[in-house]
Amino acid sequence: MYLGSWLSRLGRGLSRPIGKTKQPIWGSLSRSLTLSSQRVPEFSSFVARTNTCGELRSSHLGQEVTLCGWIQYRRQNTFLVLRDCHGLIQILIPQDESAASVRRTLCEAPVESVVRVSGTVIARPPGQENPKMPTGEIEIKVKTAELLNPCKKLPFEIKDFVKKTEALRLQYRYLDLRSSQMQYNLRLRSQMVMKMREYLCTLHGFVDIETPTLFKRTPGGAKEFLVPSREPGKFYSLPQSPQQFKQLLMVGGLDRYFQVARCYRDEGSRPDRQPEFTQIDIEMSFVDQTGIQHLVEGLLHYSWPEDKDPLVAPFPSMTFAEALATYGTDKPDTRFGMKIVDISDVFRNTEIRFLQDALAKPQGTVKAICVREGAKYLRKEDIEFIRKFAAHHFSQEVLPIFLNARKNWSSPFAKFITEEERLELTRLMEIQEDDMVLLTAGQHEKACSLLGKLRLECADLLEMRGVALRDPALFSFLWVVDFPLFLAKEESPTELESAHHPFTAPHPSDIHLLYTEPEKVRGQHYDLVLNGNEIGGGSIRIHDAQLQRYILETMLKEDVKLLSHLLQALDYGAPPHGGIALGLDRLVCLVTGAPSIRDVIAFPKSYRGHDLMSNAPDTVSPEDLKPYHIHVSWPADSEERASAIPSEYSSS
Repeated sequence: MYLGSWLSRLGRGLSRPIGKTKQPIWGSLSRSLTLSSQRVPEFSSFVARTNTCGELRSSHLGQEVTLCGWIQYRRQNTFLVLRDCHGLIQILIPQDESAASVRRTLCEAPVESVVRVSGTVIARPPGQENPKMPTGEIEIKVKTAELLNPCKKLPFEIKDFVKKTEALRLQYRYLDLRSSQMQYNLRLRSQMVMKMREYLCTLHGFVDIETPTLFKRTPGGAKEFLVPSREPGKFYSLPQSPQQFKQLLMVGGLDRYFQVARCYRDEGSRPDRQPEFTQIDIEMSFVDQTGIQHLVEGLLHYSWPEDKDPLVAPFPSMTFAEALATYGTDKPDTRFGMKIVDISDVFRNTEIRFLQDALAKPQGTVKAICVREGAKYLRKEDIEFIRKFAAHHFSQEVLPIFLNARKNWSSPFAKFITEEERLELTRLMEIQEDDMVLLTAGQHEKACSLLGKLRLECADLLEMRGVALRDPALFSFLWVVDFPLFLAKEESPTELESAHHPFTAPHPSDIHLLYTEPEKVRGQHYDLVLNGNEIGGGSIRIHDAQLQRYILETMLKEDVKLLSHLLQALDYGAPPHGGIALGLDRLVCLVTGAPSIRDVIAFPKSYRGHDLMSNAPDTVSPEDLKPYHIHVSWPADSEERASAIPSEYSSS
């Protein structure tokens, strides 16, 4: 069952009468997220309670217990549901006069107040049991109650089914964290990380090593955050990843390193990216690509949640060229078909001018995808959206044609397609009744990239119409290998940049091309893809200082002085080595079915990279900036100047 709808139904149940509630998520979570170990975690050790709200059962009848938690729900001043992170339990509010103070405490405390209660575990009256609630057979007959902290009026209800804007959730993140969905996500994340540590350290001899957060600027790659120092004109840089450090650890003979590493990139946030993120960072000496892949497959299999379908290894593999030609992307979602087909030979003698012009050019090609039942489910406005999308994002035309229920071809271009072309196209693409074909023409890479985007857009449109296309419970892993070592820069096509990073080793059989045709060199770079998302990337590294210097200085035109420490280290007996980094946020996001990585991070940044809870980034006074030799100047025409500049800046 899809996790989101499951949690939503559970959340709705929490607000119903206590005797007939749906099973809350809290109790099942504490069981499913318990680490497999011979020891049972003692959740009540060191604290002022005897038990948690989710652990009591009919076997505890007659026991005197003390519980602490939040008031989840209250009904008719008779029953109260108490919640902690382990589950829910029903509290029977005493009605006799001798317990008036206890009744007053529990009845007057607002919902979400924190209380401590002591009492006896008793059985619920016959017929009032709730078999869908883990603690549904019992309740607590309260003897004493203490209000630990009352709750003011909340900005939103702590229920998963209550709709809240993301901005409101981030502003009051400490309240959003109380929801069962966020509790599930963060506890699952914790469990997976602990199992990864166990797999790497205990089973395979890795060493967990922290690397510095303050470093120096790295040439190329993503934009970095700069941190001022007290030395005039000198800055630290927050590392994009521990790449250089982990290579230096291999030079240092550590042999097997890993780290749950914090990384930073000064880029805009997206659903799968934010300015600071977390990687499972791994490096090994004396290893090849196959060894890294087997390690990662074992790591994921060992740490995979027990409530998900088990993984099947080894994962399939696909070359970069094959992925681009078949799916139009280097991170294909292989849960559904709609593959790209080269139909250039079908239209060698076509009368359609758009296709004629494309095929007349060098490396011109005609590509197509078949959208199953697209003619049945996609509307006129959907087709118009697809055509505008192609024109706007790729400056390229798309020709849609359909095979309707009468098995006739229909589209403005159908009359230009000969009977021979129709038959061959039908055979080649296995077109069936009510299918829609999208054709485009042009240079191979551009045509494939366009159809790769349209493939995903069409999948979204079909699912909006109720077609079950991508199973959310299916986890389709894929290795993409044999990437090009270099790519042409978009702003300057005659210059090259690293496809992965400048420390990636060339494919051994392509080294001779490095000095003659570098654009044809393949790198020993591999990506791990899950359901159309890149969740990991790594490579075998260059361990020869001379080769590393040549690539940096000659091929990439980088200032090698910035990396003199690394080049020097490679000259001092660096072993062959390689590694990978898994994006922990993206991985957990996909495993939990969350719509954004912000739903699996305790305190994330907003889409614009802001912390809405603390209002960071914030201004700093000129006095505080003086030790760093920084003076802030504001554009004279800045519309935000008046509201953004604190009063102490106005005179500077």
